[in-house]
Amino acid sequence: MRTTFMGMILLLSVPLWAGNTIQPLNVKVGLWETTTTTTMSGAVPIPDELLSKLTPEQRARVEERMKASSGEKSTTNTYKSCITKEKLEKGSDWGNKDDKECTQTVITSTSSKAEVHMACNISGGKGEGTIKMEALSPESVKGSGQMTINGGGHTMSSNSTFTSKWIGPACGNVD
Repeated sequence: MRTTFMGMILLLSVPLWAGNTIQPLNVKVGLWETTTTTTMSGAVPIPDELLSKLTPEQRARVEERMKASSGEKSTTNTYKSCITKEKLEKGSDWGNKDDKECTQTVITSTSSKAEVHMACNISGGKGEGTIKMEALSPESVKGSGQMTINGGGHTMSSNSTFTSKWIGPACGNVD
């Protein structure tokens, strides 16, 4: 699960989302730089109905690859995002509000902190997680997210942390 600062800020800008009141974080618009570190562990939860469609040889290869890749892995990415007033006012397309596979529950929402819980039923698997973020100042945000997905007798966990800093008011060619 790749969690971007812009997606989270847009998520928190929606006035009403899943029947819960959201207050946008007090942050500046413009160019932001985000560094995200994500650690994944466990095996990819492949639904039984998908595995049942494979030949015994294909299934054995898939299960072998799943075992080989089931250890803990961390990745760090740095990227830039443009947060505009229009995007904040328009709301989020991150986590489609009409998505019937996932529900979101606002735990906390103030101008400086937010926490949202998610529960999803996706292709025979179940996922659950939480995103937390804090505006340390109008130019600095930090946060974390965790997600656990179960399906096909396998569990995969993801833990992410991020820090974001405001670069300036002009975004240039960054979306």
